[in-house]
Amino acid sequence: MNIKLTLVAGTALALLTALPAPAQPVEEFPTKPMTYIIPFNAGGESDVSARYQQSVWKDVTEQDVVIQYQPGAGGAQAWSQLNQIEGDGYTIMGINLPHTVLQPMEGSVGYATDELTPVHYFHYTPNAIFVQKDSEFKTLEQLVAYAKENPGMVTFAGSGANSANNLGQAKFDKLAGITTTYVPFSGTGPSMTAILGGQTIAGFNYVTSGVNVGEDLRMLAVASDERLPAFPDVPTFKELGYDMAGGAYRGVAVPDSTPEELRQRISDIVQQINEHPDFKKKMEDGGFVLTDITYDKMDAFMEEMKAEYAAGAEALGIGK
Repeated sequence: MNIKLTLVAGTALALLTALPAPAQPVEEFPTKPMTYIIPFNAGGESDVSARYQQSVWKDVTEQDVVIQYQPGAGGAQAWSQLNQIEGDGYTIMGINLPHTVLQPMEGSVGYATDELTPVHYFHYTPNAIFVQKDSEFKTLEQLVAYAKENPGMVTFAGSGANSANNLGQAKFDKLAGITTTYVPFSGTGPSMTAILGGQTIAGFNYVTSGVNVGEDLRMLAVASDERLPAFPDVPTFKELGYDMAGGAYRGVAVPDSTPEELRQRISDIVQQINEHPDFKKKMEDGGFVLTDITYDKMDAFMEEMKAEYAAGAEALGIGK
């Protein structure tokens, strides 16, 4: 009898030992440092905004976040590998629009838009039109009037072909009833250099460039719903009669194996960071516009953006 009891007890102990450890309560996540992959080189808007997040990450989570860079193919190299990462919540990745919609439309890039899992879009950098500070064009209407009289002669430097800048230029042409020429460069820096050097008449760039370049350029209009704190004297396109707002959206994505409760938890963390006063000041001073596209709103937001970008892609001849 004693032998049988011993055997039963031993078997029960073995079964208990084999059971998985209790899952960590989601509200306690994270309990160790996280890794934040930026799919571009250091120094761009994606990196700058992630660094601002990093500066207050520990205040919100009580844990550090380590930023790593995985550049290549305009972000596609990293996004194509996102779902191969373990979905335990401890590795997140920066994600951008319109990149992740337009890239698959252009051709095979190793991922499809719907295969990615964004959990929060926390800001966008609005498009803006720039000219040299001593340009003859003092207002947007002067530039539009010249473009109407000289179709194709107004050249806009922008950050890459089929980018948010390019989409913005195409939409503005349609709204203003003009034809301009978009000149793509390999990034924001080279495109701003082109404007400063007189290689193009103007630039269709991100408003954050106005912070970096300072008084060497004049901003004629910004594609935000309201005037920006960093540029209170610059009118919005809407003020000037053109119904357009937008630019490049940036957010955080996770591997598709990440459980729903962790997706929501990470979205909550990013939202709390957006509300941190130090982070808000840095972003607003830098010309970024904070958004809170939370995980529960993501499906509806993505459907809206895919429809909008599909119309823009048609105007740019993408996917034909």
